[in-house]
Amino acid sequence: MSDKSTTTRSHRRLVFAASVVAILWLFISSATGPLFGNLSTVQKNDNSKFLPAGVESSKASDAILKFSDNTINNQFPTLILFEGKADAAKVASANVFVQGLVAKNLVDSKGQLIKDAKGNPVSIPISKYLAPGAQIGAFPSAKNDAILANVPLDSKSAGDILPSKKPVLPAIVTTIRYYSTQYASANGFVTHTTGLGGLFADLFDAFSGLDSSLLLVTGGVIAIILIFVYRSPVLWILPLISAGFALTLAGGVIYELAKHNVITLDGQSQGILSVLVLGAATDYALLLIARYREELHHFEHRVDAMKVAWRGVVEPIIASGTTVALGLLVLLLSQLTNNRGLGPVGAIGIVCAMVTILTLLPALLVIFGRWIFWPKRPKHNTEDEKLTGIWSKVAKSTEQSPRKYWSAAILVLVILAAFAATLHPNGLSTAQSFTKRTDSVIGQEQLTTYFPGGQGQPTQVVVSADKVQAVTSKLLSIKGVSDVTPTFTAPGSTEAKIVAGNELLNVTLAYGPDTAAAIKLIPPIRSSVHAIDATSLVGGTTAVYYDIDAATRHDQKVIIPVILLLIAIILGLLLRSIAAALLLLGSVVISYYATLGACSIAFHHMFHFAGEDSSFPLFAFVFLVALGIDYNIFLMTRVREETIKSGTRAGMTKGVTVTGGVITSAGIVLAATFSVLGILPLVFLAELGFAVAFGVLLDTLLVRSILVPALVHSIGPKVWWPSKLQHD
Repeated sequence: MSDKSTTTRSHRRLVFAASVVAILWLFISSATGPLFGNLSTVQKNDNSKFLPAGVESSKASDAILKFSDNTINNQFPTLILFEGKADAAKVASANVFVQGLVAKNLVDSKGQLIKDAKGNPVSIPISKYLAPGAQIGAFPSAKNDAILANVPLDSKSAGDILPSKKPVLPAIVTTIRYYSTQYASANGFVTHTTGLGGLFADLFDAFSGLDSSLLLVTGGVIAIILIFVYRSPVLWILPLISAGFALTLAGGVIYELAKHNVITLDGQSQGILSVLVLGAATDYALLLIARYREELHHFEHRVDAMKVAWRGVVEPIIASGTTVALGLLVLLLSQLTNNRGLGPVGAIGIVCAMVTILTLLPALLVIFGRWIFWPKRPKHNTEDEKLTGIWSKVAKSTEQSPRKYWSAAILVLVILAAFAATLHPNGLSTAQSFTKRTDSVIGQEQLTTYFPGGQGQPTQVVVSADKVQAVTSKLLSIKGVSDVTPTFTAPGSTEAKIVAGNELLNVTLAYGPDTAAAIKLIPPIRSSVHAIDATSLVGGTTAVYYDIDAATRHDQKVIIPVILLLIAIILGLLLRSIAAALLLLGSVVISYYATLGACSIAFHHMFHFAGEDSSFPLFAFVFLVALGIDYNIFLMTRVREETIKSGTRAGMTKGVTVTGGVITSAGIVLAATFSVLGILPLVFLAELGFAVAFGVLLDTLLVRSILVPALVHSIGPKVWWPSKLQHD
């Protein structure tokens, strides 16, 4: 049998194997697709559950539970504000309305009964979700110019899922708003529904776009970029399909793990998952396709070209994906359960992206053959246009004048980094977290005009009964504390409830419970109370936010150094060089600080955001550094490969020439996918999306294309120390 015949049979077997792989992926996607569609049903978005048991607000929560099942701690206050004249008759009327409101069935914004998964109307009263024994009523403001009503929902049942598989809280608030608007119009009021119930309902609505608009926009953006990159009407479909399969696989795995409480998924993590997987999978696809196209110029049969291409990219893709996944898993060191949840959620997404692109995409490319590149089909024994394109000129320029290029690049980065000190990650209130002025945000703003900002959501203090008077006097002396009242044995009673020798004080603050002004009051409140009673505990909504901010700052001090050390080790092992690893790590760090500086300028002077979430620097670091290392790996693994053949300087020039286009394209794709987070009306995700988008573009266009090549040219072979390549 001739060698040609044997080779032909081998090619046919591999094409058949590729077809089997593609079919297997169809079966996998058919199983995981529906699970991905139900991800929102396994979300947990309760901030009070994010903290570890050892912090004071968590200890206070446990102590407060002992006072009764009907404490404010177990309630989810939904506040209805009626602005207008509040005489005795209207207050009485408002009380009648609110007490009757809870008997109403859940309706949509048009007043129609909500429907189950099959589209059938269902009757579910609001009262089903009330806190047990809750007192429902309305009372006027001090100047009788507004009325405030509270519908206290049970904090547990407020997280239930409706028969339509949608969260119940938005439906409850929609119902309250529908009937409150009717009542307000008939009685000369302007109404808003706010409080934790209203704010979190609007938060749920913000995340409801994840299943539709976010994915559609992300897919559309990627498709447009791929069409532009490949100049092909068909090639872009394969990487996009592969990225979609990666996302459904990740979603299916995460659904099962979250359903069985192995990991924690919240709306924020789900939003990040979508753009992370689609962006990373497309990046890996670009790298594979670019190398495959390159090898098609060298091999007559596509199977041979794919073998070489796959071997050429498998190491950098696995190294890159592993680095990102391990970097995300470092979030498991976080004190906050939502951060710990994002770690495995993101890592699972990255692993699924790697597996999909290294199996499904090669199979599809082999099945479809060279014509998929039409109209620019790479032909055997023809010159690769990349070798004479714009990146060839950039590579040669940095080789000829390296000092000029790296000094200019460093100057730009240092100037931007100087503005990082003007960033103010001091936290955002829930109302400030929206980029749009929702009804709950407007209501929260108006509420403080008529009532103390902490009305309905007091800070709670568990204190020894014999020290209540001293503690009360001390608390009232703190500026910003509006009122201090004990918890009574029963509604209408004047007898304070005592449990195990302790009383529960409700401390109403002058500011909204989640505002920076309120959070700043927690340290003086705690120090004052602890000075009188060392066993006392301070909890409640504001204390929870304070402890979350403190835990976030702790996480930054622990997680950032661990990620840097981890990345340094991986780069050192991959490149067999300590010097190269340190050089690349330093370039990523300065790029990170330059990005923070640019963010400060943009957030404060362009978008006019109220501030930055306290977790923003940590999340920005995790994604920018982990993803920035991707491009280091893509570039330097190829440079090392070429250095072995022709020396360091020639290797760097060739490496930039052949990877410049694909790295830039990958950076643009990733930047575009993360910028899509801006369509969700949440400041944190908009800020994170901008930070990653800007940082990735800065990294690909300046750091990876100019700074690193110029520095390597200046350093020469010593960049590979201590490997043998330092002598080449």
